[in-house]
Order: sequence, then C-alpha cells, then structure tokens
Amino acid sequence: MNDHPKPTAHAQTGHGHQAPGGLSGLVLGAIGVVFGDIGTSPLYTLKEAFIPHYGLSPDHDTVLGVLSLAFWALMIVVTLKYVTVIMRADNEGEGGIMALMALAQRTLGKTSRSFYVVGILGIFGASLFFGDGVITPAITTLSAVEGLEVAAPALHSFILPLTIVILIGLFVSQRFGSATVGRVFGPVMVVWFLTLAAIGIHNIIVAPEVVHALNPVWGARFFISHGWHGIFILGAVVLTVTGGEALYADMGHFGAKPIRAAWYFFVLPCLVMNYLGQGALLLEDPGAKSNPFFQAVPDWAQLPMVILATMAAVIASQAVITGAFSVARSAMQLGYIPRMFVRHTSRETIGQIYVPGINWFLMLAVIALVMTFRTSTALATAYGVSVSGTMLIDTLLLALVANRLWPRQRVWVLPLCVVFFVVDLAFLVANAVKFFDGAWFPLLLATIIFTLMRTWRRGRELLRAEVQKDGIKLDGFLPGLMLAPPVRVPGTAIFLSADSAMVPHALLHNLKHNKVLHERNIFLTVKTLTVPYAHRDQRLKVQSIGDEFYRITIAFGFVETPDVPRALMQLADCSHMCLDPMDTTYFASHETIIASARRGMPIWRDKLFALMHRNAVSATSFFHIPGNRLVELGAPVQI
Repeated sequence: MNDHPKPTAHAQTGHGHQAPGGLSGLVLGAIGVVFGDIGTSPLYTLKEAFIPHYGLSPDHDTVLGVLSLAFWALMIVVTLKYVTVIMRADNEGEGGIMALMALAQRTLGKTSRSFYVVGILGIFGASLFFGDGVITPAITTLSAVEGLEVAAPALHSFILPLTIVILIGLFVSQRFGSATVGRVFGPVMVVWFLTLAAIGIHNIIVAPEVVHALNPVWGARFFISHGWHGIFILGAVVLTVTGGEALYADMGHFGAKPIRAAWYFFVLPCLVMNYLGQGALLLEDPGAKSNPFFQAVPDWAQLPMVILATMAAVIASQAVITGAFSVARSAMQLGYIPRMFVRHTSRETIGQIYVPGINWFLMLAVIALVMTFRTSTALATAYGVSVSGTMLIDTLLLALVANRLWPRQRVWVLPLCVVFFVVDLAFLVANAVKFFDGAWFPLLLATIIFTLMRTWRRGRELLRAEVQKDGIKLDGFLPGLMLAPPVRVPGTAIFLSADSAMVPHALLHNLKHNKVLHERNIFLTVKTLTVPYAHRDQRLKVQSIGDEFYRITIAFGFVETPDVPRALMQLADCSHMCLDPMDTTYFASHETIIASARRGMPIWRDKLFALMHRNAVSATSFFHIPGNRLVELGAPVQI
C-alpha cells in the first residue's frame, strides 16, 4: 500500500537496532521486546473473567463462551486489525499513534478543521498510551508476584512489598539502558511462550473438548444466554489484546515482517494453547477460578513459574517504558510537550534512549497505583479503558489514511474499519461502566496529560504570535541596516529564530546593547518534519541574502535527535561556507512568560504554560548548542 522505498536505516531495524542472524535475529528481538505486554495477559485475564463483578460461574457453556470471545478478540483485533492491516500504514517505516496521526495530517490542509480534529485525536490517544504505560508495569508485576499465594500461601504479606521493590529496581535501572539486558529478553520470552504452550497442552489433554471454544458459535451462545448485559464481560476479554498497540508502535524498531512472522507462527499459537489450557482446568475444577494460571501449573513447577512470570512481567514493563520514552521524544519533536533531557544509552542503537523526566513520573505513578489498588484484580478494573480508547482512535485514523492514501485498497479496508470500530466501541463501553470501580484512574491521568499537551501546544502558538506581533520583516530591515552599518567584528554569529521571515529578537538586542555586527550572520530556523527521518537532501537549506547574511533551515524527523552543530557540519557539502566552531557564536532569545486574563487561554492555563515553559529544557540545550559559544538575551512576553 505504501510503495515508497524505506530509508536505509530501516533495513536493519528502523531505529538502528542491530540484527545478527537476519530475519531470525529480528524475530527473536521482536519476541523479546514487542510481545511482552500481550504475552503476560494470560497471568490475569481468565481470573478476572470470573470475579464476582461479572457474576459468571465457570460452568461448561460459560467457560467455552468466554474462551471463544477471547480467541476471536485476538483474531479480529490483533491478527486482522493490527498485524495484517494497520501495520501497512507505516510513516516511512515508523508506527504508533503519533506516527499515524502525522501520516493522517499530511493528507489534510494545515488550516483545515479536520487537521485540528486529527491532532486532538492523536494527542488524546498518546495520553491514553501513557495511562497504559502506568498500569501495565503495575498489573503485570503484581499478577506475577501474586503467584506466591498459590506456591507458598504463607508469603502473602510479602507480595506488595516485593512488587514495589521490583518496580523501583526496574525504573532505577533505566538510566543504564536496555542494551545489555535486551540481549536476554528474546531468549527469556521464548522460554516464557514455550512454557505457556506446554502448560496449555498439559491441561488440554485432560479436557480436550475445550478446543470447541475456537468455534465462534460459543461466543454467540454466550451473548444469547446472558442477554444484553453479556457485553460487560468484554471488560475482561479486552485484557487478552492489551499490547496490540505495542506491536504497531514498535514497528520502527524491527519492521513489519519480523513482527508478523513472530505473531503468526509462534506467539499467537502459544497464547491460544495457554488460554485453552486454563479453560480446560476450569472445566475439570471450577474452584481453580481464583487463579487459573498458576493453578494450571504442576505443584513442583509453581515456584519456578513465579520466578519466570516475574521476569516476563519485568520485560513487558520494560517494553512499555521504552515505548513511553519513544512517544515522549516524538511528542517533543512535534511540539506537544515541553523539551526534556534525552540521553542515548547506546553508541550503536539510536532508538535506545532514556528520558529522566518521563521515567521518574512513571515510577511515582506506578508505585502510587500499586499502593492504592493493592491487588491485580482491583487493578484489572482500571485496565482496559485506556487500551480500548487508543484502539478506537487508531481505527478512526486508519480509516482516514485508507480513504485518502489507499485508493485501490480502501474498497476492502474501509468495511473492515467499520467492523473494527464496532468491536473497539463495544470494548470501550464495557470498560467505561467500570468507571467508579477504578476505570476513572487512567481516564483522569489521560485527561491531565491531554490538558498539559494542549496547553503547551496552544501556549507556544500564543507565544509565537505575541513575539511576531511587534516583529520586523527581515527583507525590509537588512537594506536599511546596511545603509549605515554598525561596526563589523570578526567571526560568525548564528541567530536562532522560529520564523525565518522575521528579524530575530536576539539580533535587535545585540545591535541595541553591543552596537556591533559580526562579519558573517546566519538566521537559523529548525523545523520538525511529519516523517520520522529527514533525508539528506532535506536536512539543510541555505539562502544567501547578501552582505554575508544567510538564511539556513535545518530539518529533523520527529524521531531524530536535533543536533544543530552536527547538522551545520554539512554546510561545506551543500554550499561554499565552512564554519569554524571556535569562531562561531550562537545568539538566542529567552522569553519570560507573564500570564494575562485578557488573552487566548484562561488565566489558569496561562499560568500552567508559564510554569511548563520555565521548567522546560532550553532550546539551546535541546539542540545541543555548546554553552561556551552561546549568548542568551531575555525579554518578558505577556500572553
């Protein structure tokens, strides 16, 4: 569907991941990173389906009905929607809701209302993704450690403290990067999935009639026998597909082919066998509903299984945290959240990054969540609404992309989008009714993050408009300046400017206070593209405007690290200019925000934006401009 050639960086693994062993190496890596979330769902899914909240008893027909719904949720939502269809909607190799939003917006006019609505959908979807990033480490780790109740009931009181210790260790270790640990992720998750399959087969042999659940008729019978309120069980069934978005979001790391191969031929069969095995156990022993996953494990293997499940939960959490770092960087580049420090944790792999601000926020939120809800059953009521909300937004954006960009395929993709929309909406409704039982938490968190992102985006627009309101056009200013030029001093001055057509305030302040002009002057604008990577011919645009004045625009993709000095080293290749770093001074303006009730946002949002602006990493640090070559000139701005 997308016939454009992929950039060479993606020939390996999108973000530069090394892939020893070719496709098999990529498949192994994908199993270790991509499928952690969905691969740990068997820990708690069937257990949650039979909690008192849903009022179901584990009789023969109900067990087969729930299993049938779980199986067909995996087939429709994950296999058909994400793996088969939506992964075709790649933004030059990148996936995830931010990439899909950028791809959809490229089909619309920037001033159109549709462009704005798509942006709102994308931001809210990303906000829901962060909610998922908080709940996933909490519920997976807690579910794994809760296996101690089955293996050693006397250790019940240690479950909560041990979970918190594991989570703290996980977040503290993020600063060291996942390169070393990542090498064992793949083999550990292979062992995990093979163990899931083995446990499933072990129990299926005892009650082989459970395989009848693969027939969708049992799912239909469930709804017929339970009436309209049977839809609420989808609040538990959705737990089988948590992590479906991660398959799409991590496409840029591994590529679509390895993820599809791993899912079709390994992960999906292992998951189905384990769910059927848990169902077979419930058919033989309805009392096992309290924890069918660990009850399905032979007594001698329960303690090792707790250890393996905890390792799998940590890996699943690691994948979600890494995804949160990637989404945060994309949101920063696209101008939706304040600039933060981004540290690369690998010399070889550009995709491995660490964002301290996001990491500590997630850690505090996850620990607060565990201490508030205390059990995986309580957490499961909060889980699902953020996942189903994100999936629904993905469907809407997919429909827009298919309608605008896929003229030949939309004949069959758009009808499928209708099916996906109905399924996603049913999941969302089933989870929304759990609002007062815990679903309020991810919605509250997503609303807070959405408000922060919208406030930052709108505040930047108001700030830019206010700065430009009293601005001077560069084309009219320079001829007048050169009629009576100030003293010119040796060296190169680079003035950072958000608008290449206006005179940078830093230049006006420099002329006013220092009364000198450098020998060579560059007006530099940095742009972020709606594609992941800027091609070499897009990186630099140089325009000479006379008297040793130049306009230069540097473009970066939304997943790239914006390193301005490194980009300027290419000047010698595309122009006759050669900058001496030791003879170059950067000038930037630094605004102090003053909130006003008379302007474009409510006063509380003005103050919130001022606070965010004050604590954001400066543009010069974000662009890797050396502090010993920088002059910052400040001014108050009222918005």
